[in-house]
Amino acid sequence: MDIERDNNMAQTVKLIATSAMGLESLVANEVRDLDYEPTVDNGKVVFEAPISAIPRCNLWLRVADRVKLVIGEFKAVTFDELFEKTKSLPWEKYISEEGKFPVSGKSHKSTLFSVSDCQAIVKKAIVERLKQKHGVASRMPELGEMYKVEVALLKDIATLTIDTSGEGLHKRGYRVGQGDAPLKETLAAALVQLTNWTPNDFFMDPFCGSGTIAIEAALIGQNIAPGFNRAFASEEWGFIKQRLWDEAFEEAENKANYDQPLHIIGTDIDHKMIEISKQNALEAGLGDLITFKQMQAADISIKEENGYIVTNPPYGERIKDATYVHELYNTLGKIMKEHPTWSVYLLTSYKKFEQAYGSKATKRRKLFNGFIETQYYQYFGKKR
Repeated sequence: MDIERDNNMAQTVKLIATSAMGLESLVANEVRDLDYEPTVDNGKVVFEAPISAIPRCNLWLRVADRVKLVIGEFKAVTFDELFEKTKSLPWEKYISEEGKFPVSGKSHKSTLFSVSDCQAIVKKAIVERLKQKHGVASRMPELGEMYKVEVALLKDIATLTIDTSGEGLHKRGYRVGQGDAPLKETLAAALVQLTNWTPNDFFMDPFCGSGTIAIEAALIGQNIAPGFNRAFASEEWGFIKQRLWDEAFEEAENKANYDQPLHIIGTDIDHKMIEISKQNALEAGLGDLITFKQMQAADISIKEENGYIVTNPPYGERIKDATYVHELYNTLGKIMKEHPTWSVYLLTSYKKFEQAYGSKATKRRKLFNGFIETQYYQYFGKKR
């Protein structure tokens, strides 16, 4: 890296942490915890930070979907305008001469509504800029590292970004197996963060499936960075010094509290899912910290005075399952009625949940599990 380019990259950059709808405030809190000042918008959190924030945010954001680097924003109502303003941006500061840069796009309430045309124009503009700046006579080789470019048009404002994460941040690297309807790790982390649970409290997921909620709770409990065991696209980028990645990983290692004892239990009626849960926990390095047991909801035995249940049970989306799900929720409600000091947090799309459970939730929050609209029912325990 030459001195001029190194000096250019010392400046502040603009980043976007994308988020599922309803979880923006949690992502904003995580950004603040990293000492950056966010602005919350629909489906995203925007903030300015030094280049070192790219490694740190990818490592630490538990609830965000991706971290994107903003290259430029401008108004564009004609294809010529889109081309010229895209070409005027300093792409050569970020994309190397050998870099691959596929372009994706989206458009909403904008004059330029043809996404495929916008993608092609942005691609052409970047190619022309890079050829000029890198002194390449023919087309760019695109044989090197990956820079996924996105052009997003909203009300005629074009935002051009490069994805720094690569695979979505929900892919922590520990999932070796899963069930038919796996919960995203980012949503599982959000469910835990939306509780008042602390690492010293008992924690149970009675419908644990592949163990995602329990594993995310353990990572939170020991303050282990969720991205610690995976790679990111931006690790290959020349303008981010290796030193910044080394420092970010060192920070994550130093902040982890591996000595924090945890009391986390996951149960499920399916013995195959329990085995998968155990394998996933082992892969995450948490095999000795989480207890997984095969058990049906009716057999749940609670001996601790206080604790938390955080769970994502079957929803009964198919009509034939509705009766089973109703009875399942009713059984859980009867059990927890005997333990009023416990807090229960349950995510479901089942419309008659409170009727089945037997009581009104203290609080509800609308969340989306993929494309399914759900409610996060929250029952706060009465501490003795």
